Amino acid sequence: MQVNRFEHPLNEKVRIYLRLEYLIRQMHHASDLTDPWQHQLFFRALFDLLEILDQIQLKAELAKDLDKQRGRLKHWLNIDGVDQTALLALLDQLEQAQHQLLTANRLGQALREDRFLGGIKQRLSIPGGSCCFDLPALHHWLHLPLAHKQSDLGNWLLQIKELSIALNLWLKLVRESGQFQNQVARGGFFQHDTDEASLIRLDICPSHGVYPMISGHRSRFAIRFMPFEEGAGIAETIEFKLAIC
Repeated sequence: MQVNRFEHPLNEKVRIYLRLEYLIRQMHHASDLTDPWQHQLFFRALFDLLEILDQIQLKAELAKDLDKQRGRLKHWLNIDGVDQTALLALLDQLEQAQHQLLTANRLGQALREDRFLGGIKQRLSIPGGSCCFDLPALHHWLHLPLAHKQSDLGNWLLQIKELSIALNLWLKLVRESGQFQNQVARGGFFQHDTDEASLIRLDICPSHGVYPMISGHRSRFAIRFMPFEEGAGIAETIEFKLAIC
């Protein structure tokens, strides 16, 4: 059965992590350039990512979060029934990701200093500013051989490799910390108390014709299901699956 999955952060740090993950996914998706317009998605996602990195000190915070995950996992060492080989491999992954993140240069610095990217960034802030008369350098780049463009894209993605690996690993562990359970919203409303939660994951069948509006924090949250079609009603009971991570 097809379901729509929604995720909602319960603190500001996870909110930032999810936004960064979303932008990195856009960049990777657009980097194959199978569509001639995909470069727009790549560059806009890249500049949005750099803007976030300019606003916060991400490297130290993410490294600290990886270390906390290592600390939690170490409690499972030498516990009967736990796959020790898999656990040790995961601990090694966390250690490597943390080390590579901390020893990397300032995140995105080479991208900030790239003259070609800098010229594009200035013009993309203007509505329609990526026209060939606004950005002749970009127009020239778009007509270079595909191998040349893919090499450039690969080099730009390489500049955020340490961030991408560390972020994906931390979010993977957070997501796996919560198990989906069946829930029912009555009158389109559901609320729940939690204990130091970071993230809510919600699966719902699109046939319900609703989407969730979620609010809350690490110890309590509420979900109100809204009809997508204007004027449509809400069923008395709405079944969905929920994971609290």
